[in-house]
Amino acid sequence: MWKFLAKAGITRQVAPRVAASWPMFALIYFSSYWLRFEGDLDSPELRIFLSTFVWVACLKVAAFAYFRVYQGWGRYVTFHDLTLLLKAATASSFAILLVDFLLFPAASTPRSVFLMDWGLTIVAIGGLRSLARLLEERDRSPLFSSGVTPALIAGANDSGEALLRAIRRNPRLAYRVVGFIAEDPQAVDSQIGGVPVIGSLGDTCQLATQYNISDVFITAGELAGQQVRQLVDEARQAKINVRVLPSYEQLLSGTVSLRPRDVSIEDLLRRAPVRLNLAELHRWIDERTLLVTGSAGSIGSEICRQLLQFSPQRLVLVDRSENGQFFLERELRCLAPDLDIRICIGDVTDAARMQALFQTHRPDVVFHAAAYKHVPLMEAHPGEAVKNIVLATKLLADTAEACDVSSFVMISTDKAVNPTSVMGASKRVAELYVQAKAMEARCQFVTVRFGNVLDSAGSVVPLFRQQIAAGGPLTVTHPEMVRYFMTIPEASQLVIQAGAMGRGGEIFVLDMGEPVKIVDLARDMIRLSGLELGQDIEIQFVGKRPGEKLFEELNCDGERHRPTSHPKILVAESAQADLAVLQRELEQIRRLANGPESLILAALQSIVPQYAAAKAARPSRDGAGSLRAAVGSAPKILSPADESPDIISIRDGVRQPPKWRKAA
Repeated sequence: MWKFLAKAGITRQVAPRVAASWPMFALIYFSSYWLRFEGDLDSPELRIFLSTFVWVACLKVAAFAYFRVYQGWGRYVTFHDLTLLLKAATASSFAILLVDFLLFPAASTPRSVFLMDWGLTIVAIGGLRSLARLLEERDRSPLFSSGVTPALIAGANDSGEALLRAIRRNPRLAYRVVGFIAEDPQAVDSQIGGVPVIGSLGDTCQLATQYNISDVFITAGELAGQQVRQLVDEARQAKINVRVLPSYEQLLSGTVSLRPRDVSIEDLLRRAPVRLNLAELHRWIDERTLLVTGSAGSIGSEICRQLLQFSPQRLVLVDRSENGQFFLERELRCLAPDLDIRICIGDVTDAARMQALFQTHRPDVVFHAAAYKHVPLMEAHPGEAVKNIVLATKLLADTAEACDVSSFVMISTDKAVNPTSVMGASKRVAELYVQAKAMEARCQFVTVRFGNVLDSAGSVVPLFRQQIAAGGPLTVTHPEMVRYFMTIPEASQLVIQAGAMGRGGEIFVLDMGEPVKIVDLARDMIRLSGLELGQDIEIQFVGKRPGEKLFEELNCDGERHRPTSHPKILVAESAQADLAVLQRELEQIRRLANGPESLILAALQSIVPQYAAAKAARPSRDGAGSLRAAVGSAPKILSPADESPDIISIRDGVRQPPKWRKAA
């Protein structure tokens, strides 16, 4: 019997609700009669009711079971559940009308009774379900508990409303939302979920005092970086906390839990979320074999994570870091347990190993993310730079063509634009080779060029975190040093999107937004750590390092950008190198890779005329000499006219007290 009922949607769990609904439907039907005849039920009407209420209630039970209304829980009732209720009530009313007309033509029930029954059913069942949810939320809500903390939600939008529901349903958070603050001042005086919108972002300080607020909540990724910065500044003045709760997308990914966190530097610098052409990406990736070099790195590993959502057939991960590969494999197998993941340990400069991997796995798409990236280290080791960046890219591109790879995506850097470093010049040579290769190959060779990514291994953000944890000082190379930044997920998503858009030969350039002063980044991280610059911690200027620019450029000389179908992806147009000539020049670089540095630099300059090699002596290999070459003379003490007075420096390696002296 239970099997038969289960097929009808009536399981042991919902059977009590079905049993309770039958007498309720009969009562609603009687109430419709009573209202129709204004309480004056004589014998004929009563007789009709008694002869019809059984099958009427049974038809309604059947309709509600068919539309699976019984499966909905009162505490989680949504608009979808109410829609199912409306469908079930309407279908049952039409069925009752039809049966009454066919089986009881002589003594049929007045049509107005069925209309009243339809309305009362919706009101009664819908009202009971809504009441169940209201009582459940009342019992669970911090609003009715002691010891709760008054809070605001920044963002009068869908995410803000979802955040409100999350807080109400999780009494462990112990917060009571007293109001919303909106990005748009025109939203003020409206309501969301019964909670008023009481001000805009600029009113945070005033509202905190007025309502005795201690915390302001935002949803991760919903506010633009400038809005988060404004909110943080307002909160600092009011001495309140800004807390971040994960978005529903993050919760669904399983990578985070519903716990508030502090604002991070990524929140301050983030931009509008990337909109991907999902249909195009699915067509490009679905059921294909993908190979990622440098998979254990910051960008390579994130590309792997992003690729999972597009259902590849196989993911081949290539990196020489066995430790990084070990942890990445564990993570990816948790995220996609059914995906065929192949972990391969290997160096991209090893020709035999790379050729064997390509022949074994026959990838359709290759993402080449493996490369050295530290500019000063590559200045000291130009031979290793050209082997790892130039010759490895040539090896992989040639191997991809030989193994009939469909698409090859090389990841480049804005340091390749008018390069002043060995690393930048090497990347520019790699760009030229991949572009030239596309002109004579079936494989779609493309390059994606972008700037710094936040929080990548060895970058400035984790360095500043370590220095803050150690009590400082934070070391900044120059007060005017600026860089373009984007988050690792944003960069990885755009790399994949650009790869799908490529037809061969393009150098895609990602829109990096506005440049950021490194000293401003240091200040922000100090403030977010709850410290005061000049009192708790200091900033030290240590001088520009070999090969570094004060600012990165977006266009090479003679290069122009044109837009694409994606607003954050451009194409750089410039003269292309002759493949045969370039191959001869790269063969010369291969022979010189273990030779004198001066010859390596000269070879790079012959291919990249914009590359201006440093004229100063190269840094010594010993630690002290290397530091002196990198820093130069001792940092000067800046005068107030030079920089903001909250910047502290040092002289001769000794920290100075937090006060200003005249410049030397």
